[in-house]
Amino acid sequence: MLGIMASAPSPSERAPPPTAVPMTASPPPDDFALLHASKRSLPDRSRWTVLWMMGLAVLIVAAVLALVWYLDRFESEEEERRRGADAQWLEQSVQFHFRRLEDDVAQLARQAALDGPGSWRARERAAPEGLPAGLLWRAPGVVVAHAWLAEQQGASAGDIAAWQEDQLRSESNRQALQTLEDIVRGLRRASYAGPMREADGGSTDRVWLAMPYFDGARLAGIYVVQLAVRQAVDAMLPPWFLQKQAVRLVVDGEPPITAAPQAPQPYRTVMNLPGTDLLLEVVPQGPQTSPAPRIFFLVALLFLLGMLASLAALRRDFGKRQRVQQRLQAEVALRTAMERSVTIGMRAWDMQGHILYVNQAFCAMLGYTSEELRGRRAPLPYWPPEQAERLAELHASVIRGGTQPGGIEAQFRHKDGHLVDVLIHEAPLTTADGTQRGWMSSVLDISERKRAQQLAALQQEKLEASARLVAVGEVASTLAHELNQPLGALSSFANGLLNRLERGSIAPSELKAVAQRMAGLAERAGGVTQRVNAFARKRELNLKRLDLAPLVRRAARSAQEAHGHGAALDLQVPGEAVQVLGDALLLEHLVHNLCSNALDWARHGSAPPQVQVRLEVRAQAFGHVCLSVADSGPGVPESAQARIFDAFYSTKDGGMGMGLAICRSIAEAHHGRILVARDPLLGGALFTAELPLAGDPLPTCEP
Repeated sequence: MLGIMASAPSPSERAPPPTAVPMTASPPPDDFALLHASKRSLPDRSRWTVLWMMGLAVLIVAAVLALVWYLDRFESEEEERRRGADAQWLEQSVQFHFRRLEDDVAQLARQAALDGPGSWRARERAAPEGLPAGLLWRAPGVVVAHAWLAEQQGASAGDIAAWQEDQLRSESNRQALQTLEDIVRGLRRASYAGPMREADGGSTDRVWLAMPYFDGARLAGIYVVQLAVRQAVDAMLPPWFLQKQAVRLVVDGEPPITAAPQAPQPYRTVMNLPGTDLLLEVVPQGPQTSPAPRIFFLVALLFLLGMLASLAALRRDFGKRQRVQQRLQAEVALRTAMERSVTIGMRAWDMQGHILYVNQAFCAMLGYTSEELRGRRAPLPYWPPEQAERLAELHASVIRGGTQPGGIEAQFRHKDGHLVDVLIHEAPLTTADGTQRGWMSSVLDISERKRAQQLAALQQEKLEASARLVAVGEVASTLAHELNQPLGALSSFANGLLNRLERGSIAPSELKAVAQRMAGLAERAGGVTQRVNAFARKRELNLKRLDLAPLVRRAARSAQEAHGHGAALDLQVPGEAVQVLGDALLLEHLVHNLCSNALDWARHGSAPPQVQVRLEVRAQAFGHVCLSVADSGPGVPESAQARIFDAFYSTKDGGMGMGLAICRSIAEAHHGRILVARDPLLGGALFTAELPLAGDPLPTCEP
């Protein structure tokens, strides 16, 4: 079976290389049987395998999601349990230590009531080991002050000043301490008051503990102790507890600490000190859960991923087989579609020149059937007999090395006898292992393009003929415009010479100068005729390397002499040479015409007539010279600037409208340009002619 694929045409009218074709002795028939395979479904066995793999994959994903949900719930419950245990332990620890402190203070109250404060102080100094031994009492900084407030007048002892200072410091302190005394008197038990406030109303961490002592039904006194609660909290929390959480004292309902969104949230527990509203806030620090569940999850996840990878590999094998089958079906369908829709002729041949394959477009292009062409070799039936030798050489060279990227053009003969212009591209026809078996040709019918090119060439000839007719009109107008001044001057000189000869008032030496001037004017008129005629007939200009500076001076002075001395002429020409490549006569005519126009229009301005001619070399990187001619006249209106260089367009009364059109033609013939604007100094028109320096690129400056 011959496996040849036809390719669709590209926008550049070149066909891409086709697929490989094996070399055969005779052309086999086309076979598209694989196209029907697209309607067949997969075997039942493969379909059930795919469904089983999909079900297993869903089960694995569900197991992973369930495991993630279980671990998350387990960690949350574990965290709640741990926080509850820590809060319960912290609350019990606070109660234990403060109850022990209350026992120690009760013992001190009993000793102070029975022995008297003086004897108790003496025993404290003599035998410190007999004092209370609780943790909070022994911890440094916890007990700030303590005193015995006896009911008997003059029997009080200890740091009574601290008690009195807190009463005097704030009204709220006085009320709290007074309430504390009332509670211990009435309830006959220990109580707390606080936290104490500063004079400015700020809270402190200090509270007072009051312990009454009754002798029967009679109150003997109250033992008060001032405590620093923050030091007490630091003293009673062990290091192992502080490794995983930080504890701070919350006074007066301070707002809780804001934790990060993913961090464990802090929680609070009450201190259960009667008469106070003190809380402890616990902030978890570091990882709170055990890593064992996560390790278990990672191990299980690895196993599940391994199973998924195995399923994916198995699915990939099934998918590969399906893709190969679908690709074959798509290729066959694509070939069939190309066979029916492509308009580029496709032809395949082997290395010996036998035609292996032609498509319908190729057959329609030449009028032959596929059976008439396949198996044929040179000379081919569609070769014109008169070009058979040339096409045979071309055929042999194509078989040896193919075609160039641009393809080759040739003529084939249709079966009915008319010639068909074609563009042929060749691409190697290779097998799957890269062995070349022949060539695949894309043949594009370019007959219409050839006819269009011929029609375009004919139209171009007509346009050139029209341009030559326009040039004839320009020649006539230019001759009338340019010869007017030299012929008028020549006539004036001749009439003056005749008058002086009749009067006998001219010397021989003067006669020679006048004759030379008349000869120069006649030569100039003849040169103008020749150059303008040559320029209109599209002949080569007489380009020479010349210095533009003296040419500008000469042409400007000539224009001034021709117009008299009514306007001041300011020449700004550099002293060094300005070398350009141009026709001296045409460039002189360009300068003369611009200066003449400027001198004419300068008289129509409101200011004194003045003309300024500037020649300067600008933009050395681009290498060009700018010739600017400005006048003090009314200038060119903006509405006329777009048409000022058009032929037969003039803003001057009685003007022919050819002077500036000729100037533009001369500038463009020298690869330059001419621009018009308003001069900022004189206020009139500013014409700028840009010309390239000798051996430099085109100009790009602005006036």
